[in-house]
Amino acid sequence: MSQFFVLLPPLYELILEIERDNMYGGRLLNLLHKRCHCGIPELQTCIQRLLWHGHQVMYNQLMSWMVYGILHDQYGEFFISRQEDRDSENDSPANMLEKLARLSTNDVSVTDWHLGFHIFLDMLPEYVPMHIAESILFAGKAIRVLRNPSPAAQFQGQHMQKGSQRIQGSIGRSSLQKDSPFQSILTGEELLPQSEADRIEAMLQNLKESSEFHKRSFETAIDSIKAIAANHLWQLIVVRADLNGHLKALKDYFLLAKGDFFQSFLEESRQLMRLPPRQSTAEADLMVPFQLAAIKTIGEEDKYYARVSLRLPRITVKSSHLELPKAKAYSDGDLGIQSDTSAEMFIDGWDGIALEYSVDWPLQLFFTQEVLSKYLRIFQYLLRLKRTQMELEKSWASAMHQDHSDFAKHRSDGIDSSISQQRRQHFRLMWRVRERMAFLIRNLQFYIQVDVIESQWNVLQAHLQNSHDFTELVGFHQEYLSALISQSFLDIGSVSRILYGIMKLCLQFCWKLENQDIKESTTELEYIAEEFNKKSNSLYTILRSSRMVGSQRAPFLRRFLLRLNFNSFFERTARGVLNVVRPRPTLASTMI
Repeated sequence: MSQFFVLLPPLYELILEIERDNMYGGRLLNLLHKRCHCGIPELQTCIQRLLWHGHQVMYNQLMSWMVYGILHDQYGEFFISRQEDRDSENDSPANMLEKLARLSTNDVSVTDWHLGFHIFLDMLPEYVPMHIAESILFAGKAIRVLRNPSPAAQFQGQHMQKGSQRIQGSIGRSSLQKDSPFQSILTGEELLPQSEADRIEAMLQNLKESSEFHKRSFETAIDSIKAIAANHLWQLIVVRADLNGHLKALKDYFLLAKGDFFQSFLEESRQLMRLPPRQSTAEADLMVPFQLAAIKTIGEEDKYYARVSLRLPRITVKSSHLELPKAKAYSDGDLGIQSDTSAEMFIDGWDGIALEYSVDWPLQLFFTQEVLSKYLRIFQYLLRLKRTQMELEKSWASAMHQDHSDFAKHRSDGIDSSISQQRRQHFRLMWRVRERMAFLIRNLQFYIQVDVIESQWNVLQAHLQNSHDFTELVGFHQEYLSALISQSFLDIGSVSRILYGIMKLCLQFCWKLENQDIKESTTELEYIAEEFNKKSNSLYTILRSSRMVGSQRAPFLRRFLLRLNFNSFFERTARGVLNVVRPRPTLASTMI
């Protein structure tokens, strides 16, 4: 009887505490785990036995979740739970928009992956670390995807065929589609062999049969199961779904690696973009040069063009040519941009040109809406840059043609050449400004396309070759995008505003050169020259600061600065530009 006097009073207190605090599930395991540590061997043995029975339930739930991808928890006792609607009430507007975009898909498995499940912290035992809980969450979601392939995968080949037919009908050539990676119906047995499921179940069964809970053995088993799930998900995403091909397509179209295509597109649409966009037909108008560029430059082997579509968000811009000296500001909402972007960073009504990329299952697990929005942000920046470079080149060619024509006409007519010489002198002064603009834009474009994009692409490719883990690939890809954004200065508001201001000034300069009346244009050209001089010097001053050059944000920044300042011109003109107020220069003085 003495042993019961030792056991029953503490057990009675334990039961009262459980009833009073409504302890169940993970919270009950926490309580039992704490009470195990006592100085009475008989009581310790008894509570350990109770904890063992509680762990049996937890292991059954783990088996259901990590072997079959099924959440069997009707009483809410497991620390993995369904995402509830009330959890989204406290989300920020940005998160809500992202979730709504994700929920727009008809694929339940994709919705489950992104929004379906989460870690319920109230039921997470304190002796289970958060990273282990995250591994359990990931492994269960991965097994759920592998065991239940999307029905859309069965029709992947048909979808791509339709896409090819759309291209064939629009640009008049044969289908671009090669064999689809999903020509046959996928089954769960293909994606997760039964032998692997048995292996996962055996590891959990060994834990379940152990008389005591060993934290290290538990964590080792969970890590092994996560590795199995991540490897098979890697096989699905990388091998079967051709992840690298889609990454290359995003690089070609969103990062402008297909330079000939976008050069042709901008040339075909140049005259159109000189006019203000029409509210109702702007997007359709752009599709004509877009398809003509595809006819000229895209080969039949490019099966990814079918996934790319051109979009132009709703616009309220009245004129393609911005007024000087100060442009009218547009509201962020009208142009569909991020709220932290200043309206003055927009060039004209065509500045909102966007691309969309069609992503099918299972690539939606990798290319989330957040990822595609980052690609779009970089694309719009690069397209503005390329458009600016092309306008500077075209303005030079057009002016030289006009100059030669005027010279030949005056010579053949026998007119006094003094007027022609005066006109040419004005043009020479402007061409010095144009050359400075083109020099800066060319070097900036080379820095972004070669030093940033190509180098980061090579790093990403090395990771793809060496990694066989889906979670690692997601992390590497996020690092890739973050590096592109940071090393292109898109995440630095001051530098971004200066760069967009420089591009705007360059385009304004090219547009004003179309006005052949030099006397009427001189004042505006002087203003453009002055503003460009200020902004380019400010840009160099910021980029050459020790905080920028010494950081890891831009490993190739020093090369870029060296190319800009190869003859010390920028260093001389930029000295003191941020602190000294200088008199308004004339057009001639800015050329010296």
